[in-house]
Amino acid sequence: MPMDQYFLLGRSGLRVSRLALGTMNFGTGGFHAAYGKTEDEARPIFRRYLEAGGNFIDTADFYTAGESETILGNLIAEAGVRDRVVLTTKFTNSVDPGDPNAGGNGRKHMIRALEASLRRLRTDHVDLFLLHTWDRITPVEEVMRTFDDLTRAGKIRYAGLSDVPSWYAARAQTLAEAHALAPVVSLQLPYSLVDRAIEREHVAMGQSLGLGITAWSPLGSGFLTGKYRQADQGLTGEGRLSGAGGAGRTWSDREWRLLGTLEKVAAEFGRPMAQVALNWVATRPGVASAIIGASSAGQLDANLSALDFDLPAELSARLDEASDVPAESVYRMFTAGYQGWLVSPGAKVADKPAGYVPAVRNWAPENAA
Repeated sequence: MPMDQYFLLGRSGLRVSRLALGTMNFGTGGFHAAYGKTEDEARPIFRRYLEAGGNFIDTADFYTAGESETILGNLIAEAGVRDRVVLTTKFTNSVDPGDPNAGGNGRKHMIRALEASLRRLRTDHVDLFLLHTWDRITPVEEVMRTFDDLTRAGKIRYAGLSDVPSWYAARAQTLAEAHALAPVVSLQLPYSLVDRAIEREHVAMGQSLGLGITAWSPLGSGFLTGKYRQADQGLTGEGRLSGAGGAGRTWSDREWRLLGTLEKVAAEFGRPMAQVALNWVATRPGVASAIIGASSAGQLDANLSALDFDLPAELSARLDEASDVPAESVYRMFTAGYQGWLVSPGAKVADKPAGYVPAVRNWAPENAA
Protein backbone atom coordinates (compact mmCIF):
# COMPACT_ATOMS: atom_id res chain seq x y z
CA MET A 1 0.00 0.00 0.00
CA PRO A 2 2.24 2.85 -1.24
CA MET A 3 1.82 6.54 -0.44
CA ASP A 4 0.20 7.19 -3.80
CA GLN A 5 -2.92 5.39 -2.60
CA TYR A 6 -5.61 7.76 -1.36
CA PHE A 7 -8.82 7.30 0.59
CA LEU A 8 -11.96 9.40 0.34
CA LEU A 9 -12.39 11.44 3.51
CA GLY A 10 -15.70 10.47 5.06
CA ARG A 11 -18.72 10.86 2.83
CA SER A 12 -17.01 13.31 0.50
CA GLY A 13 -15.09 13.33 -2.74
CA LEU A 14 -11.91 14.61 -1.09
CA ARG A 15 -8.98 12.25 -1.64
CA VAL A 16 -6.37 12.15 1.12
CA SER A 17 -3.18 10.21 1.80
CA ARG A 18 -3.30 7.23 4.15
CA LEU A 19 -0.67 8.97 6.28
CA ALA A 20 -1.00 12.70 6.94
CA LEU A 21 1.92 14.96 7.80
CA GLY A 22 1.50 16.54 11.22
CA THR A 23 3.32 19.84 11.62
CA MET A 24 2.92 20.48 15.35
CA ASN A 25 6.73 20.64 15.58
CA PHE A 26 7.15 23.22 12.79
CA GLY A 27 8.30 26.31 14.69
CA THR A 28 10.05 27.07 17.94
CA GLY A 29 7.50 29.15 19.85
CA GLY A 30 4.68 28.57 22.26
CA PHE A 31 3.64 25.36 23.97
CA HIS A 32 5.45 23.03 21.55
CA ALA A 33 8.77 24.90 21.50
CA ALA A 34 10.74 22.21 23.36
CA TYR A 35 10.91 19.95 20.30
CA GLY A 36 10.19 22.46 17.52
CA LYS A 37 11.98 22.82 14.21
CA THR A 38 13.07 25.96 12.40
CA GLU A 39 11.89 26.56 8.85
CA ASP A 40 15.20 25.29 7.48
CA GLU A 41 14.89 22.13 9.59
CA ALA A 42 11.26 21.61 8.59
CA ARG A 43 11.85 22.06 4.86
CA PRO A 44 13.43 18.61 4.13
CA ILE A 45 10.66 16.89 6.11
CA PHE A 46 7.98 18.70 4.14
CA ARG A 47 9.70 18.14 0.77
CA ARG A 48 10.23 14.43 1.47
CA TYR A 49 6.55 13.95 2.28
CA LEU A 50 5.56 15.52 -1.03
CA GLU A 51 8.13 13.49 -2.95
CA ALA A 52 6.71 10.30 -1.47
CA GLY A 53 3.27 11.16 -2.85
CA GLY A 54 1.69 12.56 0.30
CA ASN A 55 -0.93 15.30 0.02
CA PHE A 56 -2.58 15.60 3.47
CA ILE A 57 -1.07 18.33 5.70
CA ASP A 58 -2.27 19.02 9.25
CA THR A 59 -1.63 22.11 11.37
CA ALA A 60 -3.45 24.42 13.81
CA ASP A 61 -3.35 28.07 14.82
CA PHE A 62 -2.26 26.96 18.30
CA TYR A 63 0.83 25.02 17.17
CA THR A 64 4.06 26.84 18.11
CA ALA A 65 2.03 30.01 18.69
CA GLY A 66 1.17 30.32 15.00
CA GLU A 67 4.66 29.61 13.68
CA SER A 68 3.61 26.24 12.31
CA GLU A 69 1.11 27.90 9.97
CA THR A 70 3.61 30.59 8.98
CA ILE A 71 6.35 28.09 8.16
CA LEU A 72 3.92 25.83 6.35
CA GLY A 73 2.58 28.74 4.30
CA ASN A 74 6.12 29.64 3.28
CA LEU A 75 7.04 26.07 2.36
CA ILE A 76 3.87 25.51 0.32
CA ALA A 77 4.41 28.76 -1.61
CA GLU A 78 8.09 27.95 -2.12
CA ALA A 79 7.25 24.52 -3.54
CA GLY A 80 4.31 25.83 -5.59
CA VAL A 81 2.00 23.04 -4.41
CA ARG A 82 -0.99 24.89 -2.95
CA ASP A 83 -3.48 23.23 -5.31
CA ARG A 84 -1.94 19.80 -4.83
CA VAL A 85 -2.06 19.60 -1.05
CA VAL A 86 -5.08 19.11 1.19
CA LEU A 87 -4.38 21.83 3.73
CA THR A 88 -5.94 21.41 7.17
CA THR A 89 -5.95 23.79 10.10
CA LYS A 90 -7.87 24.03 13.36
CA PHE A 91 -9.32 26.63 15.72
CA THR A 92 -10.54 26.79 19.34
CA ASN A 93 -7.59 27.66 21.58
CA SER A 94 -7.28 31.22 22.80
CA VAL A 95 -4.90 33.55 20.98
CA ASP A 96 -5.37 36.41 23.46
CA PRO A 97 -5.92 35.54 27.15
CA GLY A 98 -7.27 39.02 27.83
CA ASP A 99 -10.12 38.71 25.32
CA PRO A 100 -12.97 36.31 26.24
CA ASN A 101 -13.95 36.05 22.56
CA ALA A 102 -10.44 35.24 21.35
CA GLY A 103 -10.96 31.54 22.01
CA GLY A 104 -13.64 28.87 22.03
CA ASN A 105 -15.98 27.82 19.26
CA GLY A 106 -18.27 30.82 18.91
CA ARG A 107 -18.93 32.42 15.53
CA LYS A 108 -16.89 35.54 16.34
CA HIS A 109 -13.77 33.54 17.14
CA MET A 110 -14.26 31.00 14.33
CA ILE A 111 -14.21 33.75 11.70
CA ARG A 112 -11.40 35.68 13.39
CA ALA A 113 -9.28 32.51 13.73
CA LEU A 114 -9.79 31.49 10.11
CA GLU A 115 -8.87 34.93 8.77
CA ALA A 116 -5.67 34.91 10.84
CA SER A 117 -4.81 31.39 9.70
CA LEU A 118 -5.32 32.32 6.05
CA ARG A 119 -2.88 35.22 6.44
CA ARG A 120 -0.24 33.00 8.04
CA LEU A 121 -0.77 30.21 5.52
CA ARG A 122 -0.60 32.68 2.60
CA THR A 123 -3.75 31.38 0.96
CA ASP A 124 -7.35 32.44 0.39
CA HIS A 125 -8.89 29.16 1.60
CA VAL A 126 -8.17 25.99 3.54
CA ASP A 127 -9.30 22.61 2.32
CA LEU A 128 -10.34 21.33 5.74
CA PHE A 129 -11.20 23.51 8.74
CA LEU A 130 -11.54 21.72 12.07
CA LEU A 131 -13.03 22.61 15.41
CA HIS A 132 -10.01 21.72 17.56
CA THR A 133 -11.68 20.90 20.88
CA TRP A 134 -15.22 20.94 22.26
CA ASP A 135 -15.53 24.05 24.45
CA ARG A 136 -18.64 22.77 26.31
CA ILE A 137 -20.31 26.17 25.87
CA THR A 138 -21.06 27.11 22.27
CA PRO A 139 -24.31 25.71 20.82
CA VAL A 140 -23.57 23.18 18.12
CA GLU A 141 -26.12 24.95 15.90
CA GLU A 142 -23.93 28.07 15.92
CA VAL A 143 -20.85 26.08 14.95
CA MET A 144 -22.55 24.30 12.07
CA ARG A 145 -24.16 27.47 10.69
CA THR A 146 -20.78 29.21 10.72
CA PHE A 147 -19.11 26.26 9.01
CA ASP A 148 -21.80 26.47 6.33
CA ASP A 149 -21.34 30.22 5.87
CA LEU A 150 -17.57 29.84 5.55
CA THR A 151 -18.03 27.06 3.00
CA ARG A 152 -20.47 29.12 0.94
CA ALA A 153 -18.04 32.06 1.10
CA GLY A 154 -15.32 29.84 -0.41
CA LYS A 155 -12.98 30.26 2.53
CA ILE A 156 -13.11 26.58 3.48
CA ARG A 157 -13.80 23.57 1.29
CA TYR A 158 -14.79 21.08 4.01
CA ALA A 159 -15.57 21.14 7.73
CA GLY A 160 -14.50 18.73 10.44
CA LEU A 161 -14.31 18.13 14.19
CA SER A 162 -11.51 17.14 16.53
CA ASP A 163 -11.62 15.86 20.09
CA VAL A 164 -15.38 15.99 20.68
CA PRO A 165 -17.80 13.54 22.32
CA SER A 166 -19.48 11.17 19.89
CA TRP A 167 -22.93 12.55 20.74
CA TYR A 168 -21.74 16.05 19.81
CA ALA A 169 -20.45 14.90 16.42
CA ALA A 170 -23.67 12.98 15.79
CA ARG A 171 -25.75 16.03 16.72
CA ALA A 172 -23.67 18.24 14.40
CA GLN A 173 -24.03 15.91 11.44
CA THR A 174 -27.74 15.42 12.01
CA LEU A 175 -28.28 19.19 12.05
CA ALA A 176 -26.35 19.50 8.79
CA GLU A 177 -28.44 16.79 7.14
CA ALA A 178 -31.75 18.17 8.43
CA HIS A 179 -31.06 21.77 7.36
CA ALA A 180 -28.99 21.22 4.19
CA LEU A 181 -25.86 22.70 5.75
CA ALA A 182 -22.29 21.83 4.81
CA PRO A 183 -21.70 18.41 6.39
CA VAL A 184 -18.86 17.33 8.63
CA VAL A 185 -16.51 15.00 6.73
CA SER A 186 -13.68 14.44 9.23
CA LEU A 187 -13.27 13.45 12.85
CA GLN A 188 -9.75 13.83 14.30
CA LEU A 189 -9.19 11.75 17.43
CA PRO A 190 -6.41 10.03 19.42
CA TYR A 191 -6.11 6.39 18.38
CA SER A 192 -3.37 3.84 18.90
CA LEU A 193 -2.70 0.39 20.29
CA VAL A 194 -2.31 2.01 23.69
CA ASP A 195 -5.49 4.13 23.39
CA ARG A 196 -8.48 2.44 21.77
CA ALA A 197 -11.21 4.36 23.61
CA ILE A 198 -12.77 5.74 20.41
CA GLU A 199 -13.83 2.22 19.43
CA ARG A 200 -16.60 2.39 22.04
CA GLU A 201 -18.69 4.87 20.03
CA HIS A 202 -16.77 7.20 17.71
CA VAL A 203 -15.75 4.66 15.07
CA ALA A 204 -19.23 3.25 14.50
CA MET A 205 -20.71 6.73 14.60
CA GLY A 206 -18.25 7.96 11.99
CA GLN A 207 -18.96 5.00 9.71
CA SER A 208 -22.72 5.49 10.04
CA LEU A 209 -22.76 9.26 9.53
CA GLY A 210 -20.00 9.69 6.98
CA LEU A 211 -17.12 11.07 9.05
CA GLY A 212 -13.68 9.80 8.13
CA ILE A 213 -11.44 9.37 11.17
CA THR A 214 -7.95 10.86 11.13
CA ALA A 215 -5.98 9.37 14.00
CA TRP A 216 -3.58 11.54 15.96
CA SER A 217 -0.83 10.18 18.20
CA PRO A 218 -0.91 6.76 16.49
CA LEU A 219 2.36 5.91 18.29
CA GLY A 220 1.06 6.83 21.73
CA SER A 221 3.28 9.95 21.97
CA GLY A 222 6.26 7.75 21.08
CA PHE A 223 5.60 5.05 23.68
CA LEU A 224 5.03 2.44 20.95
CA THR A 225 8.34 3.09 19.19
CA GLY A 226 10.21 0.94 21.71
CA LYS A 227 12.67 3.63 22.74
CA TYR A 228 11.35 3.70 26.31
CA ARG A 229 11.83 1.11 29.00
CA GLN A 230 10.15 0.58 32.36
CA ALA A 231 11.91 2.02 35.39
CA ASP A 232 11.18 2.39 39.09
CA GLN A 233 10.23 6.04 38.60
CA GLY A 234 8.21 5.66 35.38
CA LEU A 235 10.31 5.14 32.25
CA THR A 236 13.73 5.72 30.79
CA GLY A 237 14.68 6.73 27.26
CA GLU A 238 15.28 9.86 25.22
CA GLY A 239 12.11 11.63 24.12
CA ARG A 240 9.15 13.74 25.10
CA LEU A 241 7.74 11.20 27.54
CA SER A 242 10.86 11.27 29.68
CA GLY A 243 10.87 15.07 29.80
CA ALA A 244 8.33 17.74 30.62
CA GLY A 245 5.94 16.33 28.02
CA GLY A 246 5.54 13.16 30.04
CA ALA A 247 5.19 14.80 33.43
CA GLY A 248 2.47 13.21 35.50
CA ARG A 249 1.87 10.37 33.04
CA THR A 250 1.99 6.88 34.47
CA TRP A 251 2.01 3.67 32.48
CA SER A 252 0.14 0.61 33.70
CA ASP A 253 1.37 -2.97 33.79
CA ARG A 254 -1.11 -3.73 31.01
CA GLU A 255 0.49 -1.08 28.80
CA TRP A 256 3.99 -2.41 29.45
CA ARG A 257 2.77 -5.93 28.62
CA LEU A 258 1.28 -4.56 25.40
CA LEU A 259 4.62 -3.00 24.56
CA GLY A 260 6.28 -6.36 25.09
CA THR A 261 3.80 -8.05 22.73
CA LEU A 262 4.37 -5.36 20.10
CA GLU A 263 8.12 -5.86 20.39
CA LYS A 264 7.78 -9.63 19.86
CA VAL A 265 5.36 -9.25 16.93
CA ALA A 266 7.61 -6.68 15.25
CA ALA A 267 10.67 -8.91 15.71
CA GLU A 268 8.88 -11.95 14.24
CA PHE A 269 7.68 -9.92 11.27
CA GLY A 270 11.05 -8.21 10.76
CA ARG A 271 9.81 -4.64 10.99
CA PRO A 272 10.42 -1.80 13.47
CA MET A 273 7.88 -1.49 16.26
CA ALA A 274 6.82 1.97 15.10
CA GLN A 275 5.98 0.72 11.60
CA VAL A 276 3.91 -2.16 12.95
CA ALA A 277 2.02 0.13 15.32
CA LEU A 278 1.35 2.65 12.54
CA ASN A 279 0.20 -0.07 10.16
CA TRP A 280 -2.24 -1.36 12.78
CA VAL A 281 -3.87 2.08 13.13
CA ALA A 282 -3.90 2.95 9.42
CA THR A 283 -5.71 -0.28 8.54
CA ARG A 284 -8.40 -0.13 11.26
CA PRO A 285 -12.09 0.20 10.28
CA GLY A 286 -13.24 3.77 9.83
CA VAL A 287 -9.74 5.27 9.70
CA ALA A 288 -9.12 7.41 6.63
CA SER A 289 -5.64 8.57 7.63
CA ALA A 290 -3.15 8.47 10.49
CA ILE A 291 -1.25 11.65 11.35
CA ILE A 292 2.51 11.25 11.67
CA GLY A 293 5.14 13.71 12.77
CA ALA A 294 8.87 13.53 12.23
CA SER A 295 12.00 15.18 13.55
CA SER A 296 13.93 14.48 10.34
CA ALA A 297 13.44 13.34 6.75
CA GLY A 298 14.98 9.99 7.66
CA GLN A 299 12.49 9.42 10.46
CA LEU A 300 9.68 10.39 8.10
CA ASP A 301 10.87 7.82 5.55
CA ALA A 302 10.81 5.12 8.21
CA ASN A 303 7.25 6.04 9.18
CA LEU A 304 6.04 6.17 5.58
CA SER A 305 7.24 2.58 5.15
CA ALA A 306 4.45 1.51 7.50
CA LEU A 307 2.21 1.23 4.43
CA ASP A 308 4.57 -1.07 2.54
CA PHE A 309 3.24 -4.31 4.03
CA ASP A 310 0.17 -6.22 5.16
CA LEU A 311 0.37 -7.45 8.72
CA PRO A 312 -0.60 -11.16 8.87
CA ALA A 313 -3.96 -11.79 10.52
CA GLU A 314 -2.43 -13.92 13.28
CA LEU A 315 0.01 -11.19 14.31
CA SER A 316 -2.67 -8.52 14.11
CA ALA A 317 -4.91 -10.66 16.33
CA ARG A 318 -2.17 -10.87 18.95
CA LEU A 319 -1.93 -7.09 19.00
CA ASP A 320 -5.71 -6.82 19.23
CA GLU A 321 -5.79 -9.13 22.22
CA ALA A 322 -2.89 -7.46 24.02
CA SER A 323 -4.29 -3.95 23.54
CA ASP A 324 -7.94 -4.74 24.21
CA VAL A 325 -9.57 -3.04 27.18
CA PRO A 326 -12.64 -4.83 28.63
CA ALA A 327 -15.89 -2.94 28.19
CA GLU A 328 -17.29 -1.24 31.26
CA SER A 329 -20.74 -0.23 32.46
CA VAL A 330 -23.41 -0.12 29.75
CA TYR A 331 -20.85 -0.89 27.04
CA ARG A 332 -20.71 -4.48 28.26
CA MET A 333 -24.22 -4.86 26.87
CA PHE A 334 -22.90 -4.42 23.34
CA THR A 335 -20.19 -7.09 23.49
CA ALA A 336 -20.32 -10.47 21.82
CA GLY A 337 -20.99 -12.23 25.10
CA TYR A 338 -24.36 -10.53 25.38
CA GLN A 339 -25.56 -11.06 21.84
CA GLY A 340 -27.44 -14.23 22.80
CA TRP A 341 -29.95 -12.10 24.64
CA LEU A 342 -30.91 -10.29 21.45
CA VAL A 343 -32.19 -13.21 19.41
CA SER A 344 -34.44 -16.15 20.07
CA PRO A 345 -32.92 -19.56 20.97
CA GLY A 346 -31.73 -21.36 17.88
CA ALA A 347 -31.41 -18.19 15.81
CA LYS A 348 -28.21 -17.68 13.88
CA VAL A 349 -26.53 -14.33 13.19
CA ALA A 350 -25.11 -14.27 9.68
CA ASP A 351 -21.90 -12.41 8.89
CA LYS A 352 -22.02 -9.77 6.17
CA PRO A 353 -19.43 -7.38 4.75
CA ALA A 354 -18.57 -4.21 6.63
CA GLY A 355 -21.24 -1.57 6.26
CA TYR A 356 -24.16 -3.98 6.47
CA VAL A 357 -26.32 -4.59 9.50
CA PRO A 358 -25.99 -8.26 10.54
CA ALA A 359 -29.03 -10.23 9.41
CA VAL A 360 -30.85 -12.58 11.77
CA ARG A 361 -32.65 -15.62 10.47
CA ASN A 362 -34.24 -18.56 12.19
CA TRP A 363 -32.43 -21.82 11.79
CA ALA A 364 -33.56 -25.38 12.28
CA PRO A 365 -31.98 -28.68 11.16
CA GLU A 366 -34.79 -29.32 8.67
CA ASN A 367 -34.02 -26.04 6.95
CA ALA A 368 -30.38 -26.89 6.39
CA ALA A 369 -29.26 -27.29 2.79
